[in-house]
Amino acid sequence: MKTHQLYINGEYTDSTGNEWLEIANPATEEIIAKAPRGTKEDVDKAVKAAFDAQREWELTPNIDRGKIVRRLGDVIQEKRDTFVKLLQEEQGKNHELAQGEVHLAIDYFHYMSEWARRIEGEIVPSDRPNENIYIYKKPIGVVGGIVPWNFPVFILARKVATALVAGCTIVLKPSQKTPNTTMEFTKIIDSMDDIPKGVYNVVTGTGSEVGNALAEHEHIGIISMTGSIAAGTKVMEAAAKTITKVNLELGGKAPAIITKNADLDLAAENVAISRLANNGQACTNAERVYVHEEVAEPFTNKLKEIFEAKKIGDPSKDENADVGPLISCDRLEKVEEAVKKAVEEGAEIVTGGERADLPRGYFYKPTILKNAQHGSSIMKDEIFGPVIPISTFKTLDEAIEKGNDTEYGLSSSVYTEDINEAMRVINELKFGETYVNRENFEAVQGYHAGMRKSGLGGADGKHGLEDFLVTQVVYMQYKNEKK
Repeated sequence: MKTHQLYINGEYTDSTGNEWLEIANPATEEIIAKAPRGTKEDVDKAVKAAFDAQREWELTPNIDRGKIVRRLGDVIQEKRDTFVKLLQEEQGKNHELAQGEVHLAIDYFHYMSEWARRIEGEIVPSDRPNENIYIYKKPIGVVGGIVPWNFPVFILARKVATALVAGCTIVLKPSQKTPNTTMEFTKIIDSMDDIPKGVYNVVTGTGSEVGNALAEHEHIGIISMTGSIAAGTKVMEAAAKTITKVNLELGGKAPAIITKNADLDLAAENVAISRLANNGQACTNAERVYVHEEVAEPFTNKLKEIFEAKKIGDPSKDENADVGPLISCDRLEKVEEAVKKAVEEGAEIVTGGERADLPRGYFYKPTILKNAQHGSSIMKDEIFGPVIPISTFKTLDEAIEKGNDTEYGLSSSVYTEDINEAMRVINELKFGETYVNRENFEAVQGYHAGMRKSGLGGADGKHGLEDFLVTQVVYMQYKNEKK
């Protein structure tokens, strides 16, 4: 069993507390590691180290920072199999998705490294004679990065690569459920001599202790947090004490609209991918389907066939397993409760609707519910499990109205072969992302951001980098002495 330490100011160190967090393999329920339950004092030490290192790091030439970020991706590539194995053990991803997540993290470090030479300011005309106005983009300062358990490698890359290229130092808090991959990455940082001490720090622990202590710390420039609405609300409340900027990616309730002009085979295949990816535990997962009443039956039958063909198993032991476990027992119980309530509210189980018949682990069968009423809880509340409710519509106006009727606003999708329908949905849906005739998953060069309670700010591409920068305007007056 692995025993972790904190990583502060370039050194592994014990926590000032004496409590531990146990990390379990969700497929076997076996305890595979333990990590310190960090304290406010630990956070203070880590933030101080990052704050003290900030000046040296931001004055490091951009190109040198970019080369370091590039090399981080290279070393993850060399250790790819190790990260894949750790992901499967601590998070329960199937082999294909674990490989995909690690590849995406590598790609993210490589992609973001290229922005080192592309952070640009502006020169704008002045209204005064003999004056130039310069607009500089500078690092925001120390980043408090809070990483979730569902994509612990990719979202680590999203926060760390962006912070380092922007010239920010970082204090990272991995999820208490999945710190093993973060600590493996920390070994890479520790082995690199050209990263100054204090630029990268890790404090393991709970959100209520470590996360809140980060958010309310006076020397944090931005809190970048990925998690639930409840957790995001607490982070905002803590950050308000010091007026600290927040960057939040929170939950989602993505609608998938299937029109009568859709390619039903394509729609069923991609809705299945979008619902079952990461065992249904992703903020961008398709969470509810609105299908035209004329094609509801054939679409549902096609989706049922795909769901029932999925193999359930322990991904760390079976590379052919399609669906792994949910992250924890309480997550499994919440999915069970959601399905039970949906049935009580009138939905019908098409397939699944129960735990998988396995001796251990938190496995739930891929589940389809039909005749779900739009106002029911299963159509309003985020499920975060391998369950998809289906409702029908008569007109596209109705589908768009129902799709927008949510407190969330992260991702959405539409399936149609009619370009006019597609353009209407694109223009009228109120979501940060809309996918047309494809699965729900973002690109590193895009912009991943939500509306409403799905978050503030965003990540990826040019616009994601800008959240880690601040603007300084310089009014440069000069003498114009004619000779």
